[in-house]
Amino acid sequence: MDSQTAVAPHSSPDPSTAGRLKPDSLGVLGILFFVLSAQAPLTGIAGAVPIAVVIGNGAGVPAAYLAAGVVILLFSIGFVAMGRHVVDAGAFYTYIGKGLGRSAGSGSAGVALFAYCAIQAAMYGLYGATVSGLVEHYTGASIAWWVWALVTMVVVQVLGAAGIEMGAKVLAVFVLAEFSILIAFAFVTFFKGGGPEGLGLADSFSPDAALQGAPGVALMFAVASMFGFEATAIYGEEAREPRRTVPRATYLSVAVVTGFFAFTSWMLVSAHGASRATAEAGKALEGGDAAGWVFAPIAAEFGAWTGDVLPVLLATSLFAGILAFHNSANRYLFSLGREGLLPRGLTTLNGRHSPWAAGLVQTVIAAALVLPFALLGKDPVLTLFSWFSGVAVLAMMLLYFLTSVSVVVFFRRSRADTRPWNTLIAPVLGALGIAGAIWLIIENFTTLIGGDRTTAVWLQLTVPAVLVLGLVVARLTRGARTVTD
Repeated sequence: MDSQTAVAPHSSPDPSTAGRLKPDSLGVLGILFFVLSAQAPLTGIAGAVPIAVVIGNGAGVPAAYLAAGVVILLFSIGFVAMGRHVVDAGAFYTYIGKGLGRSAGSGSAGVALFAYCAIQAAMYGLYGATVSGLVEHYTGASIAWWVWALVTMVVVQVLGAAGIEMGAKVLAVFVLAEFSILIAFAFVTFFKGGGPEGLGLADSFSPDAALQGAPGVALMFAVASMFGFEATAIYGEEAREPRRTVPRATYLSVAVVTGFFAFTSWMLVSAHGASRATAEAGKALEGGDAAGWVFAPIAAEFGAWTGDVLPVLLATSLFAGILAFHNSANRYLFSLGREGLLPRGLTTLNGRHSPWAAGLVQTVIAAALVLPFALLGKDPVLTLFSWFSGVAVLAMMLLYFLTSVSVVVFFRRSRADTRPWNTLIAPVLGALGIAGAIWLIIENFTTLIGGDRTTAVWLQLTVPAVLVLGLVVARLTRGARTVTD
């Protein structure tokens, strides 16, 4: 295969890195910030936790986050084992291709790209609505949500082309801001002994608490909140000592994300009181302000100033997530171009070794997904955000499952790693847990997207449709790649 990459004018990269993203650019913490940005901590806490409390298992929601973390950890063990033998910006599709064959890998590449572009478009919807509301509140100017979304697409494109180091620095600032205030609140509440009913450890983590209500729904939201941790492998080519950095970043990401969501949600339940948390979350949802359930106890603890700061941090949280998914998606496009599955022009790098051409295409895709909702006058939160985030989570869960199966097949065939726990037991347990999560998501998809049953079915069908489309593209391009090779 022709591995030479076209380089933008006026750039003169080292020939040894032609066709590659910039190596030795990211350490463990840099990758961690990209992962935490994709998680959008404040968005996940303020958007998902109140809903999970109301329609899930009430005060037992923190236990659902722990359970989801265990499933993801089991998946990560096989994921990391594969990553020690495969380093590629394509991550999922490369891993799946190694075990289940090139066609399956190519089909999954389409699903991965679809998932990242869909979740980014969803975040543009919520981001546009949030910024529009903030601007109107502080200035009185009423500017449509989609205007802010389009302006931000340009900013994201520029930052993405500026290089991975610049993106990591920008994300670090935003993530630290939102992460710090939530963790500070959680620790203050914990050391004060909790809320009006104490810490309520048994109320949130006992078996009875975990299994009350609809624990499956809570687990579904918890798994959805983990979306994005797998990006650790996407940055393998740009990591320092990837065979050590990526595993460390993966395990650290899973531990931090799980601990953060479980601990913060526990302290929020405690702050309201376990016996009253569900009712108060229900009132917040009925009033159309789910985030108020989260913001109110923080304001009570730190002061009214947080009422002005937290909505701004919600906007920056979404911006950080948008930038993180832009970087993930353009690296998939770059890798697919390098493999010959998409035009090789996508492998064009600029002087900073950034895949600017792939980034430009990704930005166009984002605009194509967002603009129809603007033109049709749809609510950006109730439709764009809800629909696309739901379908993205379903797509990503399918990739997790296929990757776990591929890990088992790859190591049984290659014997490159004979550790049974890492290459067989943990991946199988992870696959079973993920299969259960997929069933829960499908069963409760209407709830997840906040829509009707017909819309839910059509959105679910897009995932297998994209998988089939990827398989077809792989078949059509196989001959061309063989000739090139």
